[in-house]
Amino acid sequence: MITKLLEREDVNEELELRSSFGFMAYHGGSLEKATDVIAREAAERSNSSYYGLIQSDEDPVHFASTQLLEEKSHLLQRFLDHVKIVITIHGYGREHLFYSVLLGGRNRQLADHFAPILQEALPDYEFETVLENIPKELRGQHHRNPVNYPPLKGIQLELPPHSSLEP
Repeated sequence: MITKLLEREDVNEELELRSSFGFMAYHGGSLEKATDVIAREAAERSNSSYYGLIQSDEDPVHFASTQLLEEKSHLLQRFLDHVKIVITIHGYGREHLFYSVLLGGRNRQLADHFAPILQEALPDYEFETVLENIPKELRGQHHRNPVNYPPLKGIQLELPPHSSLEP
């Protein structure tokens, strides 16, 4: 599925290799709006690496995170071979969680460290790091999820639909 998606004219991959810390947005563009902008900007500001998969079509294709590793592109493989730890940026929508930023992924130490930093910068939002309080499908715990691929794993940052989180 990913191979076919990459063949489309409205789909582009972006790769910037810098440090071994990385940011990813593989549901970027019109699928999860602004996630690629946030990941790219965070990577640039922190001198981190960046990988984005951007769909510009009005009818973007959603795919499970685990599918990305099934058919790794050359650029994705270069990114994953380069980084040791990663933050994946996603968007989500749940009516009762419009002001909650969810920090999933298997690097729980990074999630617990990162949440208070984000809280200080964005005091109008709640930051959830307790996995049991995050909807199961947004926890980023599957071993084939790209957030868990690098040696030190990472955090899956799920952003609510409010646009004030944009840089």
